[in-house]
Amino acid sequence: FAGALNTSGMPDPELLIRTSGETRLSNFLLWQIAYAELYFTPLFWPDFRKEHLFSAIIDFQKRERRFGKISEQVAP
Repeated sequence: FAGALNTSGMPDPELLIRTSGETRLSNFLLWQIAYAELYFTPLFWPDFRKEHLFSAIIDFQKRERRFGKISEQVAP
């Protein structure tokens, strides 16, 4: 199935940033973001600046990536 998608041959996203305060995905890249970390911000896209991107990346770096597992299954 993944090979038939327009994004085949590309790595799956690790971080999805959703602007505008919406906390829904709107069916955007549903297959590809199965293990992505989601970051929601109330800012609208035209107001999203470099410092906001850095904040999202810092937040991402603090997360425990589990790829569908629970904390006890993830090796320290």
